[in-house]
Amino acid sequence: MTHYLFTSESVGMGHPDKVADQISDAILDACLREDAEARVACETLVTTGLIVLSGEITTTGHPNYPEIARQTIKEIGYNDSAMGFDYKSCGVLVSFNKQSPDIARGVNKTKLTEQGAGDQGLMFGYACDETPELMPLPIMLAHRYIRELLRLRISGEHKYLRPDAKVQVTIEYTQNHQPVRVHTVVISTQHSPEVDHKTIIDDMKAMVRQLTPDNLLDDKTLFYINSTGRFVVGGPEGDCGLTGRKIIVDTYGGMGRHGGGAFSGKDPSKVDRSASYGARYVAKNIVAAKLAKRCEVQVAYAIGIPHPISIKVDTFGTGKVDDSILEKIIPTVFNLSPQGLIDMLNLKRPIYLQTASGGHFGRSEIDFTWENTDKVTALRNAVKKHSLK
Repeated sequence: MTHYLFTSESVGMGHPDKVADQISDAILDACLREDAEARVACETLVTTGLIVLSGEITTTGHPNYPEIARQTIKEIGYNDSAMGFDYKSCGVLVSFNKQSPDIARGVNKTKLTEQGAGDQGLMFGYACDETPELMPLPIMLAHRYIRELLRLRISGEHKYLRPDAKVQVTIEYTQNHQPVRVHTVVISTQHSPEVDHKTIIDDMKAMVRQLTPDNLLDDKTLFYINSTGRFVVGGPEGDCGLTGRKIIVDTYGGMGRHGGGAFSGKDPSKVDRSASYGARYVAKNIVAAKLAKRCEVQVAYAIGIPHPISIKVDTFGTGKVDDSILEKIIPTVFNLSPQGLIDMLNLKRPIYLQTASGGHFGRSEIDFTWENTDKVTALRNAVKKHSLK
């Protein structure tokens, strides 16, 4: 195989599943503002005219959950009943219980025991050197186009744009895993009914050409823009949305593996979230230290146990040292216990709403501490120290 194709997808903040993710994380943030020790597992369902909030929340705070949901919908842009979903008129049902005491007893820190993992599970982190963000190119381009659609809508530059959108990017790679060109771009963007299809096609192609390096586009690049010809009905009116259904959009676009656990609506005691952030932090620093060109890190936990039960590294043959050496030094540089992750990445803050749209990784915002590459020197020194043994 001399060349191969790989495709990744991103979705806009008005996509129904992303609407649900944002509401769940807005509620998490509200809980953490009042109570840094809050235990939150918030699930959201959105459909035509209705929001359902459920799950388990244990907190000393008293957030106004319906108001938070409505404000989130307003900020996303569903502020007119003509769109089929409106923050002013939609119903909100709330059904929260407290965290199970059987789970809490394994997670709560005492004088005698460390904080344990909130559940069993396996989590993956990934990094590669094909973009400055040390992320796969297909997902980074897809996120870039989605962010521009948001800017064009908010600025009013393209007044016909509405909040729901999906972008899919296919990249052609060499057998050595080097990206060489954009093979296909698929854009489906919700729009007002009066705009003509050709205008959307011309505007979207112009957007892609403006945002894509010239060497990646050519005359053979394929475009599919609103390929059914119409996308007026969208968001929760067009499809039911649920928290946690866009886990591949949230991570590496399918390039790295996924353990299956969603992120949004979960406080950092849940290793589904915190350990996935930690694994990305480890993988990114390994690549930033030039110890590998590609790196995937797996960590696994048992409920109530304070340290990972396994750590696995795969550098896909690109490592400068053996993968087993990296596995040995990771615990000396990174504290991957639940409490260690929280302290290392400063996770008990109301920072999560911003993660719920546009991907959790490859971001430059200051609150995305797991994107820092401040462990490069420590990793290199640990490798040197190991080689001297």
